[in-house]
Amino acid sequence: MSADEGNEGRFDLSAFRGVGYDKGRNAGWQVAWMVCQSLLFRRWWFPARGRASLLRWFGAEIGHGVLIRHDVTIHWPWKLKIGDSSWVGVGAWILNLEPVAIGSNTCISQAVLLCTGSHDRRSPSFEFDNGPITVGDHVWIGARATVLRGVTVADGVTVGATALVVRDVPPNSVVLAPQASVV
Repeated sequence: MSADEGNEGRFDLSAFRGVGYDKGRNAGWQVAWMVCQSLLFRRWWFPARGRASLLRWFGAEIGHGVLIRHDVTIHWPWKLKIGDSSWVGVGAWILNLEPVAIGSNTCISQAVLLCTGSHDRRSPSFEFDNGPITVGDHVWIGARATVLRGVTVADGVTVGATALVVRDVPPNSVVLAPQASVV
């Protein structure tokens, strides 16, 4: 039996409507952000501290001393809040269809994915099942880790490299990726 057998007619993607998803700004703002992100924000030569100013201009709440490296992708800046003295590493992707709040003195390392979007697998039209993400103060999310929609990562947490975070993490915890088997 193949993976597709028994799933005929499971989804009708042509019926997808994005019910309940609000982009937060009109098409003009969306296009302006996509152009600025592509031409300026993600470029290595654009000043790292200038990225915070550009995000503020587009409606993000960005604290003092925030450092955002190059090649970072932010879906909608007006749905982003970052506290003081936090860092966002090279290649991080903040897919914030819903609000993302990052606390102060928090490090989002290289190639981290914060993903607020998902789909309801039980929905015949595969509608959204999105949820906000909150990352507390004094948190370190290691390289290539992923935090999924609806999750709160509390203060003082360390998320190890490549870990997948699918549920809330209590304060001062450590989340590690499973170890590969050695044969």
